[in-house]
Amino acid sequence: MVCADTAFAQAFHYWRGASSQRYLHSVYSLLGCPALPQANYILVRRYEDGTREALAFGQTKDDAISLNLAHLRHEGAKFGANEVHVHLLADTADERTEVEADLAEAHTRRQTDKAIAA
Repeated sequence: MVCADTAFAQAFHYWRGASSQRYLHSVYSLLGCPALPQANYILVRRYEDGTREALAFGQTKDDAISLNLAHLRHEGAKFGANEVHVHLLADTADERTEVEADLAEAHTRRQTDKAIAA
């Protein structure tokens, strides 16, 4: 078997935007993340119980994949992330900007709802 069910379950994660659009992300550890082309990302803190907390949303913008990786690792370290979730399906800069805004807005709404409920 190429990949066990538990390993496969951790390889991808869907995040839902404010528009209700679901975005498929590849999941990497912060240190295990490969060099990336221009793409959307979410810096994530994954806890021992398996829960995940989105810490920051962004996109890699450089044509040099090694610079994108350096950016991700630097930002991830600043935010305390231990995972990078990468969305590679937005082809243009405008699409990546729309994805980032949609995901960030959904996160802001969830945080506001939690604060109101508390």
